Amino acid sequence: MNAHAALNRNATNLQRQDFPGLVGADGAPWHYLDTGATAQKPQAVIDAVSRALGKDYATVHRGVYARSADMTLAYEAARQRVARFIGASEDEIVFTRGATEAINLVANTWGMENLSVGDRILLSTLEHHSNIVPWQMLAERVGAHIDVCPLTDDGQIDLDAAEAMLTRQHKLVALAHVSNVLGSVLDVRRAADLAHNVGAKLLLDGCQAAPRLKLDMAQLDCDFYVFSAHKLYGPTGIGVLWARPEILDAMPAWEGGGAMIDRVTFEKTTYAPAPQRFEAGTPAIAEAIGLAAAIDYVEAIGLDQIHARETALVGQLREALGAMNDVTLYGPENSAGIVSFSIDGVHPHDLGTILDENNVAIRAGHHCAQPLMDHLGVPATARASFGLYSDESDVTALLDGIARTKTIFG
Repeated sequence: MNAHAALNRNATNLQRQDFPGLVGADGAPWHYLDTGATAQKPQAVIDAVSRALGKDYATVHRGVYARSADMTLAYEAARQRVARFIGASEDEIVFTRGATEAINLVANTWGMENLSVGDRILLSTLEHHSNIVPWQMLAERVGAHIDVCPLTDDGQIDLDAAEAMLTRQHKLVALAHVSNVLGSVLDVRRAADLAHNVGAKLLLDGCQAAPRLKLDMAQLDCDFYVFSAHKLYGPTGIGVLWARPEILDAMPAWEGGGAMIDRVTFEKTTYAPAPQRFEAGTPAIAEAIGLAAAIDYVEAIGLDQIHARETALVGQLREALGAMNDVTLYGPENSAGIVSFSIDGVHPHDLGTILDENNVAIRAGHHCAQPLMDHLGVPATARASFGLYSDESDVTALLDGIARTKTIFG
């Protein structure tokens, strides 16, 4: 092992110690390869949430007492932290319950205002259900149509096909920045150019991109961007919607009550400006603070370093699996942090169960991407997804578990 590899190994070991969830009940290492579903939480995030729920706790935006004012400052500082993380302004950041709610928010506000009978929405074959179903519901309500962009042979969204499909009838293009099944990375700038050339808006599902790729909304040139905290080493129950300020300002209120109001009378209610207009009720206070702590943790390591480490592990695993003639690999060679595969004669659920006996956790199923499974011609795949705490021992444990599974199945 060269000095650079040794340094990376030592850095990974130090970071693994920050994650109490990476140890099994028996005290043995837990080889967690399901970060694409949800990331383990570093102690710094756990501590931040604990403080917010404990000695620092108070409501926000309402109390005139000191602790409430302090908590309000901390909550809004979390919004500022998110904005810096994605190269945006704080008044462009809406806190939601997750990426799913963020997409639904856009569909039920901007979508209802801007789509009508005969308009079209372009999705792709690899989208997560959360980036399909809200648009289907919108299309049914307003009489719009959904088109589906195919994939290239190696599992990328086929932007050449998208260019041929797009027309002036398309009002929205909604695509995954990084596929949660294939790990394929979208050429966002080209997608933005294609959408804008026909007058459409571009929404990006950034759930798998935010934990590993540097984000800058001006450079991406999209119109909406969504991601969830829990895949970014933060808590569940909170996510982010970013939108261009002129779009956000024009979007009508969706849910009513709480801090989204300006003044309420029985004759008429007026609403707060964006982003508060979209944050009805008592917000996820501790969760927002936990998200800010997660961003601090990730950026202290460096997204470039995280992505490089995961890329190396993806290459190592794909090389090993590619040498097995009974294994089918899905997605591109340069997939971002994710390797999906199947083994002849072994259902992914059986593989996942046997691996669990060896303290190895993978995802087995359709990954909330059933149209993609239909395209691949399989009911499910096995998916290993890496995180900033992953190392070669996880790959070794997975390969050992696969060998044991093949022995069991003969």
